Amino acid sequence: MSQQEGYADDVVKGFIASSILWGAVAVLVGVLISFQLVFPQLNLPPYLTYGRLRPIHTNAGIFGFGIGSFMAFFFYIVQRLTKTRLWSPGLAKFQLWLFNVVIVLAAVTLAMGFTRSKEYAELEWPVALLVVILWVIFSANVIMTIIKRKEEQMYISLWYIMATLVGVAVLYLVNNAGIPVSLFKSYSAYAGANDANVQWWYGHNAVAMVLTTPPLAIFYYYLPKATGVPIYSHRMGIIAFWSLIFMYLWTGAHHLLWTPVPDWVQTLAMAFSVMLIAPSWGAVFNGYFSMNGQWHQMRENYLVKFLVFGITFYGLQTLQGPSQAVRTFSAFIHYTDWVPGHVHMGTMGWVSLTLFAAIYYTIPRLYGREIYSIGLANLHFWLAVIGQLIFSISMWVAGVQQATMLHATNSDGSLHYSFMETFIELYPYWHIRAVGGVIYLISVLVFVYNIVKTITSGEPAQSAVKA
Repeated sequence: MSQQEGYADDVVKGFIASSILWGAVAVLVGVLISFQLVFPQLNLPPYLTYGRLRPIHTNAGIFGFGIGSFMAFFFYIVQRLTKTRLWSPGLAKFQLWLFNVVIVLAAVTLAMGFTRSKEYAELEWPVALLVVILWVIFSANVIMTIIKRKEEQMYISLWYIMATLVGVAVLYLVNNAGIPVSLFKSYSAYAGANDANVQWWYGHNAVAMVLTTPPLAIFYYYLPKATGVPIYSHRMGIIAFWSLIFMYLWTGAHHLLWTPVPDWVQTLAMAFSVMLIAPSWGAVFNGYFSMNGQWHQMRENYLVKFLVFGITFYGLQTLQGPSQAVRTFSAFIHYTDWVPGHVHMGTMGWVSLTLFAAIYYTIPRLYGREIYSIGLANLHFWLAVIGQLIFSISMWVAGVQQATMLHATNSDGSLHYSFMETFIELYPYWHIRAVGGVIYLISVLVFVYNIVKTITSGEPAQSAVKA
């Protein structure tokens, strides 16, 4: 039996399939709610309204597609970097079952209006408790595999994986501390400004530990695999890793500038947010320098396009984010459509493109088949990039116009525009955003078709089974 055959990869297949399903659902719901803003008659109370569907969209995208994919690739990567079979394949199979149960329960309870009304932490306490159990099982399996590893060297991806496991656990437990008053109702253990501060310590570090460290772990593993050349500097990667972990944890309060949160807390968050540019771009430069002499692969290798564009959007995201953390710019742009434009460049650009590349690379090796169509993969790439850019740019422009109108005053200091006047001006941009979402949805459908055909009809290839 080869080492490849000795790995516990059936559960990896299951998590990839689940993540693709929930990712498609997330994009579909996202397109629906974008049209609900343009055509209010599409809101069908009580369950199919924007207010009920929006948290389903974010949870399906971040936790269904994101966490589902990360669970798949953490299991895949850890086994290969440690040269060790997964500690407990049986536990991993139970985790796969529990994961899908939690996602379904999350969707049902949110649709019914059971919510804690906290961004990225909407799930009421019974479902949140299942999330904790799920994460403990997952973390124990991965950490035990690393402890029992046969390969002494700890590659940079393993550091990002361990940071994710510990970071998510701490964040989720602290922010979800609450007092249950019924089966589907609880109140936060914190109050007032303290509650807001804890929430955005969690909220922004959920971006760190769910939408940054896992994709970086995947990027650092799959870029060398896709290009056939080593990462430029493992030392640079390690330095950037520890700097990122230290700095990120202090940045959450930049969501609360100009609020009752103490000024020193706001200033600390603002300073660390700006400093965060350095370790973030350490990863970007590591990716770019790894491409020295290999840039021709951007034309020849469809996987490289996904990964390089992904890390590029990460770099842009980590310039835009710190700029928004500066008080003067935050005062102008906060509470406008600029913010969803910023967020979706990260989710639809950085995170999704990296995960698409990882799935395209891994599926042929798990099933021993060539990818069904490189042409369709390239079509998927361009549709995804175009759809994401249409979405993000339309929201940035809308946000700037919205902010300008909201801040315009007459000579006597009164507001020049009413809120309704600013609202009406957003409609053309919301139409454009919906179009961008449709293009992105088409790209996802092309992706799903290509993956399904690869599994069912792809040409068998001996080269495809190599890890």
